[in-house]
Formats: sequence, structure tokens, C-alpha cells
Amino acid sequence: MSSSPSASHPPEEDDAEAYRQARERLKSLDPGEVQRLYWSWETWAFDAQKPPPGDWTVWLMLGGRGAGKTRAGAEWVRALAMGLKPIVEAPVSPIALVSETRTQARAVMVEGISGLMRIHPDDERPEFNRSRDELTWPNGSTARLFAAAEPDALRGHQFAAAWCDELAKWSRAEDAWDMLQFCLRLGERPRQVVTTTPRPIALLKRLRDEAGTALTHMTTARNAENLAPSFLSHIVARYEGSVLGRQELMGEFIEDDPDALWQRAVFDRWRLVEKPELDRIVVAVDPPVTSHARSDACGIVVAGRAEDRAVVLEDLTLRPAPPMAWAIRAVRAFRSHQADAIVAEVNQGGELVENLIAQVDPKVPVRSVRANRGKWVRAEPVAALYARGLVSHLGSLPDLEDEMCAFGRDGIKGGSPDRVDALVWALTDLMLGRDGAPRIRNL
Repeated sequence: MSSSPSASHPPEEDDAEAYRQARERLKSLDPGEVQRLYWSWETWAFDAQKPPPGDWTVWLMLGGRGAGKTRAGAEWVRALAMGLKPIVEAPVSPIALVSETRTQARAVMVEGISGLMRIHPDDERPEFNRSRDELTWPNGSTARLFAAAEPDALRGHQFAAAWCDELAKWSRAEDAWDMLQFCLRLGERPRQVVTTTPRPIALLKRLRDEAGTALTHMTTARNAENLAPSFLSHIVARYEGSVLGRQELMGEFIEDDPDALWQRAVFDRWRLVEKPELDRIVVAVDPPVTSHARSDACGIVVAGRAEDRAVVLEDLTLRPAPPMAWAIRAVRAFRSHQADAIVAEVNQGGELVENLIAQVDPKVPVRSVRANRGKWVRAEPVAALYARGLVSHLGSLPDLEDEMCAFGRDGIKGGSPDRVDALVWALTDLMLGRDGAPRIRNL
């Protein structure tokens, strides 16, 4: 069901409320009207499940598990085959249905709970010829199933449209996609929809960035009305905020830069859900050079040490960062975490940094540090601590982790590694000597 997002409510809350209101309205309708509305996808679909406007060639629908991607893809095919307005003016046929295997195509795209055989009223439902892997609608429109694992099977066919499901897990994605493009040569404007949970494969990244692609995005939470409560309470609670959860539940496109100092797997491997007893805690601050709206952020990271291990507790990085604002935030973090000191880089601000913090609370101990080496060189020993399993993150720190995984020898494209700088100062203070020599024993 569509609903315009308001300034005070996230889109999924607006959609859920509109969904509940529609169910209430059904109670006042006669059986015929209820039957008509039951099969009206235009009435029930979320905005992200409806075809986007514009002259697109590929509709790339990224979403989490259970977000409603399959239903949206099946309804798009139904609209094309039946010629349902406003999607199309006349029936579009034939249509290719492509999944990793034919078995998966039958089980999900055709016969699944959100598949094509389940979403039509009786008088519109297509016949499914399993021996030919072909569907035929009462009006003569057809669709045929293909396996992406067998790209050569597409040779010799031609289509007016295509639905590609879970493209991110196709074993021969490039070959199957290329063969399908040669088949899309019927009608005035062949189009295709791709429904998938994102993974950083080359084909998906290329499609996302192409001019002819329209991108929509759905989260698992948005479709909560149609999911088992146990799934939301157990699975979502377990993985929410993790890299895997961001990909599989939020439908985020998570990428690793092979040249970066950090890779995402290391965060989830050692991530903590409860704060341990800590020997020392510091708040590290990397102040910006300027304080206007477009200036760098002020990196503020809180970390602690428990014997030979470090734990990153919180990322409080601030942008925009007027001097007094970041000083207040740093002091508040010092108090709330009962920290031992604020570690502040003073390359740009000199005594100004210490003076600002003293204006907020003169009793807060400040340890001034100066950068006499490049950012990459300073960060390498800290990255080595992660590689050895000596650093954990408490809960989810997505903005910090994104920046760490984008940090290469040339820094971060299009920005400054403010969070990384603060992190490096915190962990250097806790785990390494001033000259980078380890304070910890070898394990």
C-alpha cells in the first residue's frame, strides 16, 4: 500500500499504518468489492514494490529477506501478461523468468507463496506446463523458465520482458545476463526487473551504476505485517546491526575495498553484545581544522582495554562540528563512560583544543598527541591488532566500520577519515606505545 512518508515517521511506519487503515476499510465493503480489492496489487503494494517512473531498462529491486521482493516481481509479470493499467497499455509477451536453477524458479517464482500461481484470481490464473517449464495465461500471454546456471539454454529464444530473481547468487551471473540481453528484442521497449538481496558481485555493482537502471530498496522490517513474529523477534534481533544483518535484513549493498586496511569479516568475528569489565577507557578526539558547514567532521571515538584486548565502545563523531559543540560532546562521553582521559590530536589546534575542553570542564584530564607520520602508517599497527583478534566492537558501529573499510593508502575517496583518525588515537593510547611499539604480550 502506498503512503507518503512524513517528516516525523520513517517510510516503513507510514506504510504499516496505511496497511492497517486499509484492512479496517475492508470491513465496510460488500463481498464483491472485497474480492476485487483482494486481487488489486495497486491497492496493497508498498511504494517500493511498484514500478518506478521513468524510461528505465532495468528495475533493480534490492531488499532484505522477506521484504516482499518476490511478490513485487511476480505482480509485475502478472501486470505485463494481463495488460494491466497503469503498468502497461496492452499485454506484453513472451516473458523470461530466470533463477539460479529451474527448480528454484519453479519453487519460488511460480509455485511459491508469492509466486505467479498464487497471485491471480481463478479466471486469470495461468496454466503451468512443468514438462516445458512454461506458463500460459487465458489471454495467450506466455512466460518461460530458465536456469542462470545454464546460460546457453537462452540461445535461440526472444522475449519482450524478463524477471531475474536473486541475481546476486547466480553462479554464472555474467554469462547468463549477457545471453538474456540478446534475447530481449521484442516489442517497443523490452524491460526487465531484478529482485535480489544484494551482494557485492561485479554484475550487480555495474547494473546499479548504469544510466538505464532504476533502483528501489526495501527492508525486512517494512514487511513486518506479513512475517512471522518469531522471525522478527529471533532472527532480526540476532543479526540486526551486523554486517550480515545490514545485507540480509536491511538490503544494504555492503562492499569491501581489497586495498583497504580493514575488511568487514573481522568486525563480526569478534563483535561483543555486552560490555566487559575494562581496566582503562579513553575518549579520542580528532578535531577539524575549520568549523563551517562543509568542514570535516570531528572524530570522537570511545574505547577501553580489558587486559590484553581493546573494545571500541561508541562512535560519537560530529558534523558539523563547531568547536564548543564537539568539546561538549567529548566531555559528556568522558563522564558517561567514566573514562580516564580525553586523547586529543593538537596538530591543527595546539593549545586551543585543550582550552576548549577546559572551558567545558577544567577537571577533565587531556592527553595531547601530535601526528608526525602519515595516516596510513599510523593506522597500520592498529589494523594489525584487529587482524590478531585483539580488538572488538561493542554492538553495531556502521558509520565507523564503513569508513574503516574504505580507508586505503590514499585515504578515503571524497572525504576525510575523521572516525578512523579518532579510532587510531584511542587504540594507540590503549594498546601501543607512543612510538608504535606494542604494550601487549604476544599471544
